[in-house]
Amino acid sequence: MRRAIRFAARPFLFQVIVRRYNPLMRALLLDKPGPAESSPLHLRNLPEPIPGPGEVVVHVHCCGVCHTDLHIIEGDLALPQLPIVPGHQIVGAVSALGAGARQLKEGDRVGIPWLFSTCGTCRFCVAASENLCETARFTGLHSNGGYAEKVVVRESFAHPLPMNFTDESAAPLLCAGVIGYRSYRLSQIRPGERLGLYGFGASAHLVLQLARQHGCEVDVFTRTPAHQDLARQLGATFVGRAEDSPPSPLDAAILFAPAGALVPHALRALRKGGTLALAGITMSTIPALEYATLYHERVLRSVANSTRQDVREFLELAASIPITTEVQLFPLEDANLALLDMKHSRIRGAAVLTLER
Repeated sequence: MRRAIRFAARPFLFQVIVRRYNPLMRALLLDKPGPAESSPLHLRNLPEPIPGPGEVVVHVHCCGVCHTDLHIIEGDLALPQLPIVPGHQIVGAVSALGAGARQLKEGDRVGIPWLFSTCGTCRFCVAASENLCETARFTGLHSNGGYAEKVVVRESFAHPLPMNFTDESAAPLLCAGVIGYRSYRLSQIRPGERLGLYGFGASAHLVLQLARQHGCEVDVFTRTPAHQDLARQLGATFVGRAEDSPPSPLDAAILFAPAGALVPHALRALRKGGTLALAGITMSTIPALEYATLYHERVLRSVANSTRQDVREFLELAASIPITTEVQLFPLEDANLALLDMKHSRIRGAAVLTLER
Protein backbone atom coordinates (compact mmCIF):
# COMPACT_ATOMS: atom_id res chain seq x y z
CA MET A 1 0.00 0.00 0.00
CA ARG A 2 2.82 2.38 0.88
CA ARG A 3 4.43 1.84 -2.52
CA ALA A 4 1.11 2.51 -4.28
CA ILE A 5 0.64 5.75 -2.40
CA ARG A 6 4.15 6.90 -3.23
CA PHE A 7 3.68 6.01 -6.90
CA ALA A 8 0.35 7.86 -7.05
CA ALA A 9 1.86 10.93 -5.45
CA ARG A 10 4.60 11.28 -8.03
CA PRO A 11 2.46 12.78 -10.83
CA PHE A 12 1.19 15.43 -8.41
CA LEU A 13 4.74 16.17 -7.24
CA PHE A 14 5.90 16.37 -10.86
CA GLN A 15 3.14 18.90 -11.65
CA VAL A 16 4.12 21.04 -8.66
CA ILE A 17 7.77 21.06 -9.79
CA VAL A 18 6.85 21.94 -13.40
CA ARG A 19 4.58 24.79 -12.32
CA ARG A 20 7.18 26.14 -9.93
CA TYR A 21 10.10 26.15 -12.32
CA ASN A 22 8.25 26.53 -15.63
CA PRO A 23 5.38 28.95 -15.00
CA LEU A 24 2.36 29.19 -17.23
CA MET A 25 1.43 31.87 -19.77
CA ARG A 26 -1.73 32.80 -21.64
CA ALA A 27 -1.85 31.81 -25.30
CA LEU A 28 -4.40 31.37 -28.06
CA LEU A 29 -4.17 27.84 -29.38
CA LEU A 30 -5.42 26.35 -32.64
CA ASP A 31 -6.37 22.71 -31.99
CA LYS A 32 -7.89 22.18 -35.42
CA PRO A 33 -8.58 24.55 -38.33
CA GLY A 34 -12.03 25.94 -38.96
CA PRO A 35 -13.75 28.96 -40.48
CA ALA A 36 -13.10 32.26 -38.71
CA GLU A 37 -16.82 32.46 -37.99
CA SER A 38 -16.46 29.44 -35.66
CA SER A 39 -13.84 31.16 -33.42
CA PRO A 40 -11.30 28.32 -33.77
CA LEU A 41 -8.71 29.84 -31.40
CA HIS A 42 -9.05 29.01 -27.71
CA LEU A 43 -7.40 30.75 -24.76
CA ARG A 44 -5.20 28.32 -22.82
CA ASN A 45 -2.51 28.32 -20.16
CA LEU A 46 0.68 26.87 -21.61
CA PRO A 47 4.15 26.43 -20.10
CA GLU A 48 6.39 29.40 -20.77
CA PRO A 49 9.09 28.62 -23.37
CA ILE A 50 12.64 27.94 -22.21
CA PRO A 51 15.51 29.19 -24.45
CA GLY A 52 17.91 26.67 -25.90
CA PRO A 53 21.48 27.45 -27.01
CA GLY A 54 21.59 30.62 -29.10
CA GLU A 55 17.92 31.38 -28.41
CA VAL A 56 16.12 34.14 -26.55
CA VAL A 57 12.70 34.36 -24.93
CA VAL A 58 10.70 37.46 -25.89
CA HIS A 59 7.99 38.88 -23.66
CA VAL A 60 5.32 39.81 -26.22
CA HIS A 61 3.94 43.35 -26.14
CA CYS A 62 1.79 43.04 -29.25
CA CYS A 63 1.38 40.93 -32.39
CA GLY A 64 0.04 41.94 -35.77
CA VAL A 65 -2.76 39.94 -37.39
CA CYS A 66 -1.90 38.77 -40.89
CA HIS A 67 -3.86 37.20 -43.75
CA THR A 68 -1.47 34.26 -43.43
CA ASP A 69 -2.81 33.74 -39.90
CA LEU A 70 -6.28 33.56 -41.42
CA HIS A 71 -5.08 30.98 -43.97
CA ILE A 72 -3.57 28.95 -41.11
CA ILE A 73 -6.61 28.92 -38.85
CA GLU A 74 -8.96 28.14 -41.75
CA GLY A 75 -6.76 25.31 -43.05
CA ASP A 76 -5.86 26.89 -46.41
CA LEU A 77 -2.23 25.98 -45.71
CA ALA A 78 -0.95 22.52 -44.88
CA LEU A 79 -0.30 22.57 -41.13
CA PRO A 80 2.88 20.69 -40.15
CA GLN A 81 1.84 20.50 -36.52
CA LEU A 82 -1.20 20.90 -34.29
CA PRO A 83 -1.96 22.37 -31.88
CA ILE A 84 -0.16 25.61 -32.77
CA VAL A 85 -0.10 29.19 -31.51
CA PRO A 86 -0.33 31.51 -34.58
CA GLY A 87 1.16 34.98 -35.02
CA HIS A 88 4.31 36.22 -36.74
CA GLN A 89 4.38 40.03 -36.49
CA ILE A 90 5.69 40.03 -32.95
CA VAL A 91 7.01 43.00 -30.97
CA GLY A 92 8.36 42.54 -27.47
CA ALA A 93 11.33 42.69 -25.12
CA VAL A 94 13.98 40.03 -24.54
CA SER A 95 13.29 38.45 -21.14
CA ALA A 96 15.71 35.49 -21.05
CA LEU A 97 18.85 34.36 -22.86
CA GLY A 98 19.91 30.85 -23.77
CA ALA A 99 23.49 29.62 -23.54
CA GLY A 100 25.73 31.36 -26.07
CA ALA A 101 23.27 34.14 -26.93
CA ARG A 102 25.43 37.28 -27.05
CA GLN A 103 24.00 39.58 -29.71
CA LEU A 104 21.04 40.67 -27.58
CA LYS A 105 20.55 41.42 -23.90
CA GLU A 106 17.59 41.35 -21.56
CA GLY A 107 15.29 44.33 -22.13
CA ASP A 108 16.18 44.79 -25.82
CA ARG A 109 13.11 45.55 -27.95
CA VAL A 110 12.91 43.23 -30.96
CA GLY A 111 10.57 42.11 -33.69
CA ILE A 112 10.03 38.52 -34.82
CA PRO A 113 8.80 38.04 -38.41
CA TRP A 114 7.48 35.11 -40.47
CA LEU A 115 10.91 33.54 -41.15
CA PHE A 116 11.71 31.59 -37.98
CA SER A 117 14.81 29.65 -39.04
CA THR A 118 16.77 28.37 -42.04
CA CYS A 119 19.44 25.71 -42.50
CA GLY A 120 22.11 28.11 -43.78
CA THR A 121 23.67 25.40 -45.98
CA CYS A 122 21.28 24.52 -48.83
CA ARG A 123 21.74 25.94 -52.35
CA PHE A 124 19.21 28.71 -51.66
CA CYS A 125 20.70 29.83 -48.35
CA VAL A 126 24.18 29.89 -49.86
CA ALA A 127 22.86 31.97 -52.79
CA ALA A 128 21.36 34.63 -50.45
CA SER A 129 17.83 33.30 -51.11
CA GLU A 130 17.09 31.97 -47.64
CA ASN A 131 13.40 32.73 -48.20
CA LEU A 132 13.45 29.60 -50.40
CA CYS A 133 15.43 27.43 -47.93
CA GLU A 134 14.69 23.73 -48.36
CA THR A 135 14.03 23.31 -44.62
CA ALA A 136 12.83 26.79 -43.65
CA ARG A 137 10.58 27.00 -40.61
CA PHE A 138 8.05 29.76 -40.09
CA THR A 139 6.78 31.51 -36.97
CA GLY A 140 3.27 30.51 -35.99
CA LEU A 141 3.31 27.57 -38.42
CA HIS A 142 6.22 25.31 -37.42
CA SER A 143 6.84 26.95 -34.05
CA ASN A 144 4.48 28.67 -31.61
CA GLY A 145 3.99 32.32 -32.49
CA GLY A 146 2.99 35.62 -30.95
CA TYR A 147 -0.64 35.10 -29.96
CA ALA A 148 0.85 34.43 -26.53
CA GLU A 149 2.57 36.20 -23.67
CA LYS A 150 6.01 34.80 -24.50
CA VAL A 151 7.76 33.24 -27.47
CA VAL A 152 11.21 31.74 -28.12
CA VAL A 153 13.38 32.40 -31.18
CA ARG A 154 16.98 32.13 -32.32
CA GLU A 155 18.54 35.51 -31.54
CA SER A 156 19.81 35.80 -35.14
CA PHE A 157 16.17 35.80 -36.32
CA ALA A 158 15.06 38.55 -33.91
CA HIS A 159 15.39 42.10 -35.23
CA PRO A 160 16.04 45.32 -33.27
CA LEU A 161 13.32 47.87 -34.06
CA PRO A 162 13.66 51.58 -34.92
CA MET A 163 12.92 53.78 -31.93
CA ASN A 164 10.57 56.09 -33.82
CA PHE A 165 7.88 53.39 -34.01
CA THR A 166 5.66 52.47 -31.08
CA ASP A 167 5.19 48.77 -30.41
CA GLU A 168 1.76 48.76 -32.04
CA SER A 169 2.87 50.73 -35.12
CA ALA A 170 5.95 48.53 -35.56
CA ALA A 171 4.06 45.22 -35.60
CA PRO A 172 2.60 45.46 -39.15
CA LEU A 173 6.05 46.32 -40.53
CA LEU A 174 7.30 42.81 -39.73
CA CYS A 175 5.25 40.97 -42.37
CA ALA A 176 2.77 43.27 -44.09
CA GLY A 177 5.58 45.77 -44.57
CA VAL A 178 8.37 43.33 -45.34
CA ILE A 179 6.43 41.20 -47.85
CA GLY A 180 5.12 44.42 -49.41
CA TYR A 181 8.69 45.66 -49.72
CA ARG A 182 9.86 42.43 -51.36
CA SER A 183 6.85 42.48 -53.71
CA TYR A 184 7.61 46.10 -54.57
CA ARG A 185 11.19 45.24 -55.48
CA LEU A 186 10.24 42.14 -57.49
CA SER A 187 7.61 44.10 -59.42
CA GLN A 188 10.61 45.98 -60.90
CA ILE A 189 8.84 49.32 -60.52
CA ARG A 190 11.14 52.30 -60.95
CA PRO A 191 10.89 55.78 -59.41
CA GLY A 192 8.34 57.94 -61.22
CA GLU A 193 6.51 55.03 -62.84
CA ARG A 194 2.87 53.97 -62.40
CA LEU A 195 2.14 51.18 -59.91
CA GLY A 196 -1.16 49.33 -59.43
CA LEU A 197 -2.16 47.81 -56.08
CA TYR A 198 -4.95 45.22 -56.11
CA GLY A 199 -6.44 44.81 -52.64
CA PHE A 200 -5.80 47.44 -50.01
CA GLY A 201 -5.17 46.04 -46.55
CA ALA A 202 -2.25 46.04 -44.14
CA SER A 203 0.47 45.50 -46.75
CA ALA A 204 -0.81 47.72 -49.56
CA HIS A 205 -1.30 50.78 -47.34
CA LEU A 206 2.41 50.61 -46.47
CA VAL A 207 3.57 49.99 -50.04
CA LEU A 208 1.60 52.99 -51.26
CA GLN A 209 3.62 55.24 -48.95
CA LEU A 210 6.88 53.66 -50.12
CA ALA A 211 5.96 54.14 -53.78
CA ARG A 212 4.87 57.74 -53.24
CA GLN A 213 8.21 58.44 -51.54
CA HIS A 214 9.86 57.26 -54.78
CA GLY A 215 7.73 59.58 -56.89
CA CYS A 216 5.46 56.88 -58.30
CA GLU A 217 1.86 57.37 -59.26
CA VAL A 218 -0.18 54.71 -57.47
CA ASP A 219 -3.53 53.34 -58.64
CA VAL A 220 -5.48 51.36 -56.05
CA PHE A 221 -8.12 48.76 -56.90
CA THR A 222 -10.39 47.72 -54.03
CA ARG A 223 -14.11 47.24 -53.55
CA THR A 224 -14.32 48.36 -49.91
CA PRO A 225 -15.35 52.03 -49.47
CA ALA A 226 -13.31 52.47 -46.24
CA HIS A 227 -10.22 51.12 -47.99
CA GLN A 228 -10.84 53.41 -50.96
CA ASP A 229 -11.04 56.40 -48.60
CA LEU A 230 -7.77 55.46 -46.88
CA ALA A 231 -6.04 55.05 -50.27
CA ARG A 232 -7.08 58.55 -51.27
CA GLN A 233 -5.88 59.97 -47.95
CA LEU A 234 -2.48 58.35 -48.45
CA GLY A 235 -2.08 59.86 -51.92
CA ALA A 236 -3.40 57.33 -54.45
CA THR A 237 -3.62 58.85 -57.92
CA PHE A 238 -6.64 56.75 -58.91
CA VAL A 239 -8.99 54.60 -56.85
CA GLY A 240 -11.45 52.11 -58.32
CA ARG A 241 -12.49 48.47 -58.45
CA ALA A 242 -10.46 45.65 -59.98
CA GLU A 243 -12.68 45.64 -63.07
CA ASP A 244 -11.96 49.32 -63.76
CA SER A 245 -9.29 50.48 -66.20
CA PRO A 246 -6.59 52.80 -64.85
CA PRO A 247 -6.16 56.25 -66.46
CA SER A 248 -3.11 54.89 -68.31
CA PRO A 249 -1.35 51.50 -68.50
CA LEU A 250 0.48 50.34 -65.37
CA ASP A 251 4.24 49.88 -65.43
CA ALA A 252 3.93 47.28 -62.66
CA ALA A 253 1.30 45.90 -60.32
CA ILE A 254 1.10 43.94 -57.07
CA LEU A 255 -1.82 41.68 -56.26
CA PHE A 256 -2.35 41.42 -52.50
CA ALA A 257 -5.87 39.96 -52.50
CA PRO A 258 -5.75 36.13 -52.53
CA ALA A 259 -8.20 36.06 -55.44
CA GLY A 260 -6.96 34.39 -58.61
CA ALA A 261 -9.90 35.85 -60.56
CA LEU A 262 -8.21 39.27 -60.34
CA VAL A 263 -5.08 38.16 -62.21
CA PRO A 264 -6.54 38.67 -65.73
CA HIS A 265 -7.80 42.14 -64.78
CA ALA A 266 -4.37 43.15 -63.49
CA LEU A 267 -2.54 41.74 -66.51
CA ARG A 268 -4.82 43.61 -68.91
CA ALA A 269 -3.99 46.85 -67.08
CA LEU A 270 -0.22 46.35 -67.57
CA ARG A 271 1.82 47.96 -70.31
CA LYS A 272 4.00 45.81 -72.55
CA GLY A 273 6.89 44.36 -70.58
CA GLY A 274 5.22 45.12 -67.22
CA THR A 275 5.37 42.82 -64.19
CA LEU A 276 2.53 41.58 -61.99
CA ALA A 277 3.79 40.33 -58.61
CA LEU A 278 1.54 38.02 -56.59
CA ALA A 279 2.15 38.77 -52.91
CA GLY A 280 -0.04 36.12 -51.29
CA ILE A 281 1.14 32.87 -49.72
CA THR A 282 -1.91 31.15 -51.22
CA MET A 283 -4.54 32.10 -53.78
CA SER A 284 -7.75 30.84 -55.24
CA THR A 285 -7.56 29.30 -58.71
CA ILE A 286 -6.30 31.56 -61.47
CA PRO A 287 -8.68 31.26 -64.43
CA ALA A 288 -7.51 30.20 -67.87
CA LEU A 289 -5.76 33.07 -69.64
CA GLU A 290 -5.89 34.02 -73.28
CA TYR A 291 -2.29 34.19 -74.42
CA ALA A 292 -2.82 37.76 -75.62
CA THR A 293 -3.34 38.79 -71.98
CA LEU A 294 0.21 37.73 -71.12
CA TYR A 295 1.84 38.42 -74.48
CA HIS A 296 4.25 41.30 -75.20
CA GLU A 297 6.68 40.10 -72.53
CA ARG A 298 4.45 40.79 -69.56
CA VAL A 299 5.73 38.96 -66.48
CA LEU A 300 3.63 37.09 -63.91
CA ARG A 301 5.58 36.06 -60.81
CA SER A 302 4.96 34.93 -57.25
CA VAL A 303 6.58 36.33 -54.11
CA ALA A 304 7.63 33.76 -51.51
CA ASN A 305 8.36 34.71 -47.91
CA SER A 306 11.23 37.10 -47.19
CA THR A 307 14.84 37.12 -46.03
CA ARG A 308 16.40 38.62 -42.93
CA GLN A 309 18.07 41.13 -45.23
CA ASP A 310 14.62 42.19 -46.47
CA VAL A 311 13.59 42.82 -42.86
CA ARG A 312 16.68 44.87 -42.07
CA GLU A 313 16.42 46.96 -45.23
CA PHE A 314 12.73 47.65 -44.87
CA LEU A 315 12.88 48.61 -41.19
CA GLU A 316 15.62 51.12 -41.97
CA LEU A 317 13.69 52.48 -44.95
CA ALA A 318 10.41 52.67 -43.03
CA ALA A 319 12.09 54.71 -40.30
CA SER A 320 13.72 57.10 -42.76
CA ILE A 321 10.55 57.95 -44.74
CA PRO A 322 8.92 57.62 -42.12
CA ILE A 323 6.05 55.25 -42.95
CA THR A 324 2.83 55.63 -40.97
CA THR A 325 0.98 52.48 -39.99
CA GLU A 326 -2.79 52.64 -39.64
CA VAL A 327 -3.74 50.14 -36.91
CA GLN A 328 -6.81 48.86 -35.11
CA LEU A 329 -6.08 47.42 -31.67
CA PHE A 330 -7.65 44.30 -30.16
CA PRO A 331 -6.87 42.63 -26.81
CA LEU A 332 -5.30 39.19 -27.15
CA GLU A 333 -8.50 37.40 -26.19
CA ASP A 334 -10.33 39.05 -29.12
CA ALA A 335 -8.06 37.50 -31.78
CA ASN A 336 -10.97 35.54 -33.27
CA LEU A 337 -12.89 38.80 -33.74
CA ALA A 338 -9.87 40.49 -35.35
CA LEU A 339 -9.45 37.60 -37.80
CA LEU A 340 -13.15 37.66 -38.65
CA ASP A 341 -13.09 41.42 -39.24
CA MET A 342 -10.05 41.01 -41.48
CA LYS A 343 -11.73 38.23 -43.44
CA HIS A 344 -14.68 40.50 -44.17
CA SER A 345 -12.55 43.59 -44.98
CA ARG A 346 -13.63 45.49 -41.87
CA ILE A 347 -10.07 46.42 -40.81
CA ARG A 348 -8.78 49.87 -41.76
CA GLY A 349 -5.06 49.33 -42.24
CA ALA A 350 -3.77 46.55 -39.96
CA ALA A 351 -5.12 44.71 -36.93
CA VAL A 352 -2.83 44.38 -33.92
CA LEU A 353 -3.32 42.27 -30.78
CA THR A 354 -2.15 43.88 -27.54
CA LEU A 355 -1.04 42.15 -24.35
CA GLU A 356 -0.68 43.32 -20.77
CA ARG A 357 2.89 44.17 -19.77
